[in-house]
Amino acid sequence: MADKGLANLDKIEHIVVLMMENRSFDHLLGYLSLENGRTDVDGLTHDMLNPSSDGTIYRVHHLKNTAFELDPCHAGGCVDEQLSNNNGGFVLNFERMCQPANPGGVMGYYNGFDLPVYDYFAREFTICDRWFSSVPGETWPNRLYSLTGHAAGSRQNKERPFYSEPSLMRHLDARDVPWRWYCHDFATLRLVDSRYRLGRTHQFFSFEEHSLFETEDFLSHAAAGNLAAVSWIDPNFANFGDFGHSNDDHAPADLRAGQQLVNTLYQALFKSTVWEKTLLIVVYDEHGGFYDHVPPPAAADDSPDFRRYGCRVPAFIVSPWVRRGEVSHTLFDHTSLIKTILLRFCRRSDGTIPDMGARVAAANHLGELLAAPLPRPITKTNLSARIVSQQDINPIPQLPPQTPQLNPFQQGLFACRQEINRQAFLL
Repeated sequence: MADKGLANLDKIEHIVVLMMENRSFDHLLGYLSLENGRTDVDGLTHDMLNPSSDGTIYRVHHLKNTAFELDPCHAGGCVDEQLSNNNGGFVLNFERMCQPANPGGVMGYYNGFDLPVYDYFAREFTICDRWFSSVPGETWPNRLYSLTGHAAGSRQNKERPFYSEPSLMRHLDARDVPWRWYCHDFATLRLVDSRYRLGRTHQFFSFEEHSLFETEDFLSHAAAGNLAAVSWIDPNFANFGDFGHSNDDHAPADLRAGQQLVNTLYQALFKSTVWEKTLLIVVYDEHGGFYDHVPPPAAADDSPDFRRYGCRVPAFIVSPWVRRGEVSHTLFDHTSLIKTILLRFCRRSDGTIPDMGARVAAANHLGELLAAPLPRPITKTNLSARIVSQQDINPIPQLPPQTPQLNPFQQGLFACRQEINRQAFLL
């Protein structure tokens, strides 16, 4: 059968990926059906609930605070419990692992007032309500799938997450396809693929300027219309140095910081001369233990232990080539990023792409979503009226400097950061 969306990829010359942390689809976008009456979105309904251990019923409800104080468990065994009884174990697991005063907290959701940038994206661009995380497990296995097509054999994070897995960037290099990795402190790719552990400074940059010694970053590249074919962006995972508080949305991070990050990224692309040739994908690595009502389906995979997707996550497809306010029900996972990038930039004359395993081979790519016949005009006036006013109404507080309590994921990053700095110093 002919791939009708394949030709659409040729409309794009720049693919930009931002992968955020640990929120489920229903947690961030379920409000679209519940509060906004969007019958095209498979989101929340008022009758959705989970029981606690004593039989108390906890229903979906709006959360009042944009900083969720606890970090729900999202290790493999916890996700299995959450998905048990037709996704009926979220409250039980939260109650058992976090012992919160309100076991029903993981049934909470946010809405368009809390998430003005995402609310704008949902109206102006395309969202996906069948984008599943690749693994019913933690951050690193899911980020590994997005770059390598597998999870290095575990659903758990390593205590020190150094991996040596071949990433899709090797295929880009082999075809001389330019790419850049942008971060706020250090790049996760350096932990995934040992080929990029050190050096290659022409491919690694900050997202925005942090010192007088940095003359290039993502914002300056976008302003100059100087984007690589592929740009991958890491959010700020933790306040390791002087770069501000985390904006990755990993609980208990304040979601308003993440909204500012995404808005800054979007505004930079929208104002760039290459906007009409750009595809921005904002997606979350995994659900973070927050409720979602859709059971993950089976997945094709080389390993029998990884033949099930993880929970649904929010995914936004932002480009003038996508239709306004559309909802895609096509099944995607993080290997769809690999499939899309390789099909666009590493496709051979016979239509094949480099082999990165069964999951990538089976993945759907994003070409079908770039279906607008012409790049769609989007006015700056409407954008400013929606986003800037909401940010002014609900501004992010100026938080005082502090030494944060690092969660295990952040502790692993910090340990790796120290080791990479040590190795670089010894060169």
